[in-house]
Amino acid sequence: MAQLIKIYEENPNPKEIKKVVDVLKRGGLVIYPTDTVYGLGCDITNVKALEKIARLKGVKLEKSNFSFICEDLSNLSDYVKQIDTTTFKILKRALPGPYTFILPGSKNLPHPFKKRKTVGIRVPNNAITLEIVKQLGNPLVSTSIRDEDVVVEYTTDPELILEKWDNLVDIVIDGGYGGNEGSTIIDLSEEEPLIIREGKGSLEIF
Repeated sequence: MAQLIKIYEENPNPKEIKKVVDVLKRGGLVIYPTDTVYGLGCDITNVKALEKIARLKGVKLEKSNFSFICEDLSNLSDYVKQIDTTTFKILKRALPGPYTFILPGSKNLPHPFKKRKTVGIRVPNNAITLEIVKQLGNPLVSTSIRDEDVVVEYTTDPELILEKWDNLVDIVIDGGYGGNEGSTIIDLSEEEPLIIREGKGSLEIF
């Protein structure tokens, strides 16, 4: 049975954040709000938790397209090869915000992702998520929770999310209604930026 925890974005309660972080550190799975849609995440350092998410999504962990949720750009050097000034300026302009950036992966990637050439990096503009990552001390690995219903595509109501995911995750955070438009995905791993998916984030950052 998943626990539903109400956390307000304007002023995230440190006690509730600690509850979430403790569960993540024990290898739990958490559904949480972002600045786009609700996400499913776990501690990037916990291989068993990563494998659980991969099983839930029906993908092989090594071949998954999960994003890394970072607190800010200071985590980048842990997972991304050195980037040029132009790329860094784009990231500074856009983050925190509703974007996923594909960047060249470094040799220090966590073991399951060692063979990856690129990684997806997110710094969402959501105080709840950023506070969780800050208290955890390292990024979350994240994927969006899509609906089978193509018309709806993303569930926005935390109580409906709880109904659907009750026996699959440990915590569902109620951070209010979520959005139903995913992040804009931009590939910055080559010389020219490439728009992979146009979502909530404006393309005027270029």
